[in-house]
Amino acid sequence: MTVTRPDNRELSLQETQMAESGSIKNQSGFFSRRMEAVCRWSFRPVDIAPLVFFRIFFGLMMLYHIWVMTRDRWVQYFYIDPDFHFSYPGWSWLEPWPGIGMHIHFIVLMIAAVGISLGLFYRVSTLTYFVGYSYVFLLEKSLYQNHCYLICLLSGIMVVIPAHRACSLDCLLGRIKGSLVAPQWTLGLLRLQIAIPYFYGGLAKLNYDWLLTQPIGMWIQRRTDVPFLGGYLGEEWVAWAFAYGGLLFDLLIVPALMWRRTRIFAYLIAVGFHLTNAVLWEIGIFPWFMIGASLLFFPPHTFRRAAHLKKGAIIPLPAPTRFSWGERLTVAVLALYVSWQLIFPFRHFLYPGNVSWNEEGHHFAWHMMLREKNVGIRFYAYDPATNQRGLIKVEEFLNSRQLSRMGKDPDMVLEFVHYVRDHYREHRNTELEIYVLNIASLNGRKPQLLMDPRLNYAAVDRVWTPQPWVVPLTEPLPKESWNRPLDQWEKILDLDIPESMQLARIQPSAPHSH
Repeated sequence: MTVTRPDNRELSLQETQMAESGSIKNQSGFFSRRMEAVCRWSFRPVDIAPLVFFRIFFGLMMLYHIWVMTRDRWVQYFYIDPDFHFSYPGWSWLEPWPGIGMHIHFIVLMIAAVGISLGLFYRVSTLTYFVGYSYVFLLEKSLYQNHCYLICLLSGIMVVIPAHRACSLDCLLGRIKGSLVAPQWTLGLLRLQIAIPYFYGGLAKLNYDWLLTQPIGMWIQRRTDVPFLGGYLGEEWVAWAFAYGGLLFDLLIVPALMWRRTRIFAYLIAVGFHLTNAVLWEIGIFPWFMIGASLLFFPPHTFRRAAHLKKGAIIPLPAPTRFSWGERLTVAVLALYVSWQLIFPFRHFLYPGNVSWNEEGHHFAWHMMLREKNVGIRFYAYDPATNQRGLIKVEEFLNSRQLSRMGKDPDMVLEFVHYVRDHYREHRNTELEIYVLNIASLNGRKPQLLMDPRLNYAAVDRVWTPQPWVVPLTEPLPKESWNRPLDQWEKILDLDIPESMQLARIQPSAPHSH
């Protein structure tokens, strides 16, 4: 093999091999230098004060969060009483603890939250809370909320960051060596995880319905009874202000918090935004949690000054010439995690159709406040052995929360059908065919079929790929929202419904917006 120099003189084979070897070394050196630069940034020391603040804040918020769940009897109603739990694909093997196990589980979570806040047995406390809370989160899909998913992620991050190396009982008791600094990647990772719900929530709002003020416009008009604000919420311009104000807030709040000149003003806007959400919508601890978590975008020394603590000396370290395999592995794992967080929310683009309609890829994507679905649903059972037909009484199997969420999500409907099928197999030795009439209205649209009513769903497998039996959304967004009573839908609508399904009353399902 020979190549030609710029002076047209051919290179020898040995010279060519040397040139190729040099090119490979240059490429290897380039990636090595990149890795060293990333490692150098990741392990640069920063003041540990923000991590200490977030540890105390996170632990106290989680203690309150779990206490509210126990106070409101969630444990009994959602985890112990139901015989059936909706599951996330791949997690159907999870089951609640028997007996009083779930009550003990929540007590352990509260103890772990106290341990996190105090910095006592910190690693054990954070790991216990992360595993225990994620278990509770994955037990019941009908309880999905974006802030619960965020809590799972943040509690997992807390396991690996050294937020207990200052102002903790672990330090006071001499269990660990204290430190005034922490690697920069710890603070950067927390900031990124807080930023993602903001920014991706804004990206999700860049859709046709939201840009035409739906469903936020419908919700605002229903809250005219709110003190102080209610008198203005009926105005048409308010819906546009909320829609585009919320969009711009989500997209711009993180950059504004990171820029010194706009930081204070941006934080005040964030506080106002979250307080407004807390007043208007029932979204749990999310507004209050984000008010505190957004403080992480302030400079590290701000937390030390606010607490009147002595300024820690952060000694500049000489740039290391080499990094250990452990440090390189840490950077590689961080890169994988960050890549997953940045890419996974876009998985709904792998599915055809409107994600708010078919729900395929909706979860874990930070799609917040984007849809209201009114649903009428009923289930028909047919026993081929006896030629008998009848309606399934859904309320005998599901609680009110499960019933209100199921009809909106075709995957949950299919899972429930499989449960009923297996129930009759086990208790009556009967192989049923089960058909579903599911009519839905999305964001004020005229109702239409959500699922193919002619299909025996007892014979349909639950898969990860797009479900061809989900009827595509065809109804346009109207100028005036659909407001006909549910019991009149079938009389008014011209739907292609089998004759055998036109005789019974539809079972109502409450609107779902989160």
